[in-house]
Amino acid sequence: MSNSAESTSSRPLRVAIVGAGPAGVYAADILTKSNEVKDGDFQVSIDLFEAYPAPYGLIRYGVAPDHPRIKGIVNALHKVLDRGDIRFLGNVTYGRDLTLHDFRAFYDAVIFSTGAIKDADLDIPGIGLEGSFGGADFVSWYDGHPDVPRDWPLEAKEIAVIGNGNVALDVARMLVKHADELLVTEIPDNVYRALKDSPVTDVHVFGRRGPAQVKFTPLELRELSHAKDVDIVLYPEDFEFDEASDEAIRSNNQIRTMVNTLTNWLVEEHAEA
Repeated sequence: MSNSAESTSSRPLRVAIVGAGPAGVYAADILTKSNEVKDGDFQVSIDLFEAYPAPYGLIRYGVAPDHPRIKGIVNALHKVLDRGDIRFLGNVTYGRDLTLHDFRAFYDAVIFSTGAIKDADLDIPGIGLEGSFGGADFVSWYDGHPDVPRDWPLEAKEIAVIGNGNVALDVARMLVKHADELLVTEIPDNVYRALKDSPVTDVHVFGRRGPAQVKFTPLELRELSHAKDVDIVLYPEDFEFDEASDEAIRSNNQIRTMVNTLTNWLVEEHAEA
């Protein structure tokens, strides 16, 4: 890909990585670990480009503040960049500051690891109405993303969360959790104040399929169950499993764990009624 006349046999292979989130940092780490040292010189030279001043992407701006274990991944990523064999270049936006033509002129290979930075639009009526927001935007807000406004219109008492993955449960938990419990985290002051004054009383989580097809993990499920003063409401009709669901429960330990947990909650809920 390089236009340089200099032979790659006489210099290190030059690699540009666009995006300094987990994928970009780990890609750089893998390349450096496969790096052979010849005559005291590295055979791969890596430049890591990032649009923002600081690296770590999704871990910095896409994980709920009460996930210290997951945010701890930053420590591992920091160790990779702190070694000194990878050059980090922040505040560089691809397509504005540098183009693919520029990269081809100075690098032998380019890796794009920019991630999914935008919400996928739901093709349903009313998706663009006032009060309808994308999960990524809300997560970016409570994580203090520099491109997101400091204010968020938390005015509704009842909120619908469409989806049943980890982000959906993170959003639901952040909406119902006591704001004071988040003070031990890195939650931005403006987010704490907004959640403290939030009128939200009910959060409804909608999924296309049943408990055997949920995409969240046991960690998010347990964290939601530990939220103070939160009642989890389940419906018996959602636990009428078809043959495919039964097979998934039998063959997958994680699915079995989550379905058993949800089923036990359902039984306890109706026993107390």
